[in-house]
Amino acid sequence: MNPATVIIPTHNRSLFIERAILSVSEQSYPSVELIVVDDGSTDDTRIRVAELAHQVRVPLCYIYQDNQGPASARNTGIRAASSDLICFLDSDDRFLPDKISIQVKALLDSGGLISHTKEIWYRRGNLLKQKKKHQPPEGSIFQNCLRMCVVGMSTVMVRRELFELHGWFDEAFPCCEDYDYWLRVSTNESFHLVNVPLTIKDGGREDQLSVIHRMGMDRYRIKSIVNLLESGCLTTEQYILAVNELVCKCRIYGNGCLKHGKADEGHHYLQIPERYHI
Repeated sequence: MNPATVIIPTHNRSLFIERAILSVSEQSYPSVELIVVDDGSTDDTRIRVAELAHQVRVPLCYIYQDNQGPASARNTGIRAASSDLICFLDSDDRFLPDKISIQVKALLDSGGLISHTKEIWYRRGNLLKQKKKHQPPEGSIFQNCLRMCVVGMSTVMVRRELFELHGWFDEAFPCCEDYDYWLRVSTNESFHLVNVPLTIKDGGREDQLSVIHRMGMDRYRIKSIVNLLESGCLTTEQYILAVNELVCKCRIYGNGCLKHGKADEGHHYLQIPERYHI
């Protein structure tokens, strides 16, 4: 039996953390440990987790740290994990009961280092119909990852070796750290897709990073692409794809800045692609 570790990073989500934790406790897979990394919560998260620790059927480790962002919280969880197989679960999402059982078998059968699944999406309690562009891809997904984050954080299962090969989450990113990481990984790794929804994702709230940073998220995606272009690790084909996406993102973001009276920032982003030639 291959044990699995689930890492839940959280910040002021005491209203949702119980549901996430119980979804891990109720997994059909018999060998799971749970690590909750509290990234500087000021609500009653600590109390709620302590109460649940005596109720759940899985070993639960609670770690508190000063607020440093989701990338740091995930890295803290990785350091504390004792298993070779590692899953992530956002504190406002939840697993379906057979998620880990199905995914362990799929990942081991694939022989790869990373697996992800489909998701069920809710927004403000309403079931969302996903567009074709939101269907998770499989195999070599670098081009897909350039456009947007196509790997749901709460759907992922990886082998620890992945972090040894590709590093950890970049703590310089206050958001889009998932976009940055899976883009880096996709330069070399094949992504195995479990083609069924095994995670339930809730959205549409003001406390979510995608809402807090919605006006400037492309800055971080641009930063991620620039980091890759300057890393020297891309193939010629990947380099061309990355430059083309950089041009697109810089044009959209730069022109948006100009439209909103941010001339200096707008011209800065419009000029970034000039450093790279194809």
